[in-house]
Amino acid sequence: MFTGIIEEIGTVESLTEIDGGWSLTVQATTVLQGTEQGHSIAVNGACLTVTALTNSTFTVGLSPETLRRTNLGDLRIGDGVNLERSLAVNGRIGGHFVQGHVDGTGVITAFHPEGDSLWVTVATTPDLLRYIVPKGYIAVDGTSLTVVEVLPDVFTFMLVAYTQQHITLPRKPVGSRVNLEVDVLAKYVEKFIGEMPYAVRQR
Repeated sequence: MFTGIIEEIGTVESLTEIDGGWSLTVQATTVLQGTEQGHSIAVNGACLTVTALTNSTFTVGLSPETLRRTNLGDLRIGDGVNLERSLAVNGRIGGHFVQGHVDGTGVITAFHPEGDSLWVTVATTPDLLRYIVPKGYIAVDGTSLTVVEVLPDVFTFMLVAYTQQHITLPRKPVGSRVNLEVDVLAKYVEKFIGEMPYAVRQR
């Protein structure tokens, strides 16, 4: 479990294919503190298991499903990635409950400054947009954000100045893919209602 509050921006050191899978090594500082092999770190919002550590890097494996669902396969050496350690039991939830289970990706279609804040527009598929609501939660590349508008094929949100300085999103060019995790409550409600007898739903 995560909160969507990014602890630091790491730097991709390597992304290599090994025995049919992929291995990602990231340079970091803050998220290495207290981290051991087997612990979880969210990389651009994807919960990944640490398989190796050095004084300045951690390594995780990427499964085929992770590569299909996320933008991690787009990474290149030197790219920045949003990092967050899994939430400690006594931790403070500064964002919202984020599972680290990426539902799919979207594409940045526009940036628009307003004062010292930044509007961001992201296009995604109807199967994800159905779970996104105005003033609801969404995790974009692991960052907990509040949705402003939901239109037929895009949604918008705003980044305050502090957030802009501490995540990778404002550095990405228009057209970049971003990882999206919708609020899991919406999916549970849909499943529950869908399994209710028709007569009960009509009451």
